[in-house]
Amino acid sequence: MRKRRGLALLAAALLTVPLAAAPARADESFPFRDPNLPLQARIDDLVGRLTIDEKLSLLHQYQPAIPRLGIAVFKSGTEALHGVAWSNDYDAGGAKIDATATVFPQAVGLASTWDPALIGRVGSAVGDEARGLHAQDPTVWGLNLWAPVVNLLRDPRWGRNEEGYSEDPLLSGAIATAYGRGLQGDDPDRLKTAPTLKHYAAYNNETLRDRTSSNVPQRVLNEYDRKTFEIPLRNDAATGVMASYNLINGRPATVDPDLAGLVRGWSDQRLFNVTDAWAPTNLTGSQGYFATQAEANAAVVKAGLDSFTVNDANGAPTVEALRQALDHGLLTEAQVDTAVGNALSIRFRLGEFDPDGGPYAGIPASVVDSPAHRRLAREAAAEAMVLLKNSGGALPLKAGGSVAVAGPLGDTIYTDWYGGQLPYRVTALDGLSARGPASYSAGADRIALKDVTTGRYVTAADPDAVAATATTAESAAQFDSVDWGDGVSTLRNAANGKYLGYNWGPFVTHETAPTGWFVQQQFKVEDQGDGTVVLHYAGYETQESWFGSNIYVTVGADGKLGLGASTAAGAARFAKEVLADGVTAAAAAARKADTAVVVVGTNPFVAGREAHDRTGLSLGARQEALIEAVRAANPHTVVVLQSSYPEAINWAQQHVPGIVWTTHAGAETGNALADVLYGDVNPSGKLTQTWYRSTADLPADLNQYDIIKTKQTYQYSSAKPLYPFGHGLSYTDFRYGSLRVADGRVSLTVTNTGRRAGDEVVQLYTHQRTSRDAVATEQLEGFQKVHLAAGQSKVVTFSLTPRDLARWDVTRQRWVTETSVYDLLVGSSSADLRQRASLPVRGETIPARDLSKTTRAETFDDYSGARLLDESKASGTVVAGDWIAFEDAALRGGRTLTVRASGAGSVQVRVGSPTGRLLGTATVGDTGGIYSYADVTAPLSAVSGRQDVYLVLSSGLRLASFSIR
Repeated sequence: MRKRRGLALLAAALLTVPLAAAPARADESFPFRDPNLPLQARIDDLVGRLTIDEKLSLLHQYQPAIPRLGIAVFKSGTEALHGVAWSNDYDAGGAKIDATATVFPQAVGLASTWDPALIGRVGSAVGDEARGLHAQDPTVWGLNLWAPVVNLLRDPRWGRNEEGYSEDPLLSGAIATAYGRGLQGDDPDRLKTAPTLKHYAAYNNETLRDRTSSNVPQRVLNEYDRKTFEIPLRNDAATGVMASYNLINGRPATVDPDLAGLVRGWSDQRLFNVTDAWAPTNLTGSQGYFATQAEANAAVVKAGLDSFTVNDANGAPTVEALRQALDHGLLTEAQVDTAVGNALSIRFRLGEFDPDGGPYAGIPASVVDSPAHRRLAREAAAEAMVLLKNSGGALPLKAGGSVAVAGPLGDTIYTDWYGGQLPYRVTALDGLSARGPASYSAGADRIALKDVTTGRYVTAADPDAVAATATTAESAAQFDSVDWGDGVSTLRNAANGKYLGYNWGPFVTHETAPTGWFVQQQFKVEDQGDGTVVLHYAGYETQESWFGSNIYVTVGADGKLGLGASTAAGAARFAKEVLADGVTAAAAAARKADTAVVVVGTNPFVAGREAHDRTGLSLGARQEALIEAVRAANPHTVVVLQSSYPEAINWAQQHVPGIVWTTHAGAETGNALADVLYGDVNPSGKLTQTWYRSTADLPADLNQYDIIKTKQTYQYSSAKPLYPFGHGLSYTDFRYGSLRVADGRVSLTVTNTGRRAGDEVVQLYTHQRTSRDAVATEQLEGFQKVHLAAGQSKVVTFSLTPRDLARWDVTRQRWVTETSVYDLLVGSSSADLRQRASLPVRGETIPARDLSKTTRAETFDDYSGARLLDESKASGTVVAGDWIAFEDAALRGGRTLTVRASGAGSVQVRVGSPTGRLLGTATVGDTGGIYSYADVTAPLSAVSGRQDVYLVLSSGLRLASFSIR
């Protein structure tokens, strides 16, 4: 979901639709109001009573009231990723909405519990709070929730890493299922809330996200990107999906035919699918896919989306474009009826049209931020923490000793873009102070910036116009600098506690934390090598030039700061005076304490977030220096890494005895941290993605979706990780007994051999020893979290059938379980495998390819430089680019090549390699357009036997299919 622009206009827009919470008239005799009738009958009755204008109005995000039928306004799309967050930002009267609610750990942290039962309880609490807020104002707090996000975390540089669960589809699907079921409630017919899975599909890059195409071969698409959506839908844990911004194999995801076909086939329920914000206008704007909005909107509906998230609360432009689509025959009323029925289906299931409002109608507003939810938030935050390292008995801490807390996250709590407003804050310092004497050093350098031209200091004496006018480095001219990584820093004024930001001009100090869609409190302080620095303003959206080319700070004649230079050469030069060395001060404090706890990490609004990918994996340089200095001062140092994504903390892993990782975990962070550090809670969290040592272990380009060819994630990567997938230590030890494999079950006994109770996540992986194709080194097939008292044993059992071992066969376009021996690997992580067994499976042997049959080009086995593109705007995938390979083909002396292609160019057929023996060439003349195809034949030299066949494509050609006969 993208931030809506022009929120100041939202109040006016809301007034364009009737917003009465209660219907103006309700006729209880209408059949659609009879809860005893089947759902389909109720939907059909209501749709049949609507006029065409009323139907079209219901396809917008803000479904207006229909008084004559007693139907109230319905708003889709309340954010609820890890607690109820923003809905809109302003209500109909223009007042700021209070989005205070219980904030649970970020989604990647929730998944780190590996505990579906706990996640189900969290989801239920969030669903209750959504109902409670809905009871206060149903026109703002809709019950269609846009959560969870199930996009896979294949690359830790993705700016939205914290929104997803895991790099593994099984784990992500299981956590999404638990959270979604919790949101929905346990009534068999009615919904507490209606969760929507985001974002379908293959979406993992923010830079130019609405213009880049995810190149996803069939195996990856089916085994990886689709699987994570399929699991919760098959388990009835979601009521629809949101389409993503990107293109998938050349076609905008907003018009992906999967939404009307494959996706709906995964669920027994009628689904309500939605667009992402402003995505419908991307089709005619940034994507230029359709010439008119009428064409675009018709395609959206036909592709399987039922709600247009665009133009804020003003549905008029959507309705007008849909009306034009109907008038021009681009859309039929029957197609509209289907979409309207889908939109209404969740309203029925939510109990809206039941006389009593359904079983969840009575949930009160008092449930929001209730004591029970506070306790659950603390439990979830503690269970989400991962003990990365513990040597020499560094943890747990002994009660009563003094603690020196250091670091930029030691005495603050941050929420994120999709987090609610925190009702209170318990920081790390707060939590540790409650256990004994504690001191705090932020570790931030306090600096002053003196304009070398005038000799004046930058001051926030006037917070509405920061200027280089101070004659001395007074408090208003002092700034605390924190380096957040990727070279980006924030500058917090020492006098007023507010952050330096641009605010569209002039520079100001207004905000208590970096915030907003455009996070305008970000700077790169760039050393010029001559004792001076320049300020590179980094608070702009990377994919749009909102500030033009001038991104360097200059000083005007009146001393005011502005953006007046496109390069450092034209920027104002400043002398950076370090008034207080935060690293040195923190080390001095650490030297006096029994234990040092360094709390470092990320700010969720800086470096990586929606619309901004990260470029690296490292902490800020000064944060790294802080860890090193404190460790040198106090050998009993513990690092608490609070981050939205993996970090390459190589030095800390080598030198610091104790390391704990947590996401931004909500108001109870400090209490939960103290629970873990002091051993009240035995840590049991496990990493849900691989932590790499450097970006050298990742593809150079973040927009690389073929995890098999580029060897990404624990499944295919050959890099030695800093921390492997599934890693997480405990204060106790667990012994794994021998595996027993029989009757579709894998079982073993796990024993707690330590002196304290603990939870262990037992993980089952498989590996297929032989295959026609490249297969994963390991593949997660199951996991269970078990609680064991000291000395206790439990039998852990996994079910495993041949269907669980299936993968996608590109040669026949279906799932297949190959005949092979499968290794069964059970352990505490993907790298800590304690027991092994083998399982011979008699399945299928994939036969040699028969290229005499018409073969889709997209079913290749290997490729170089190939781009997957749209065959038509409605469906199909073609290939353009360098070469594609079809391995192990049984050639039978065929002498004719037939290709179906568009554009103009040639197709060479070679055997053995892309430069191997040339059998023949088909030349395609200009077909007249990329969607105009022609069938062309060409003679071939006859070759028989099993061969690897290579098709070498010239530029300008799009190949749909071919045959050799």
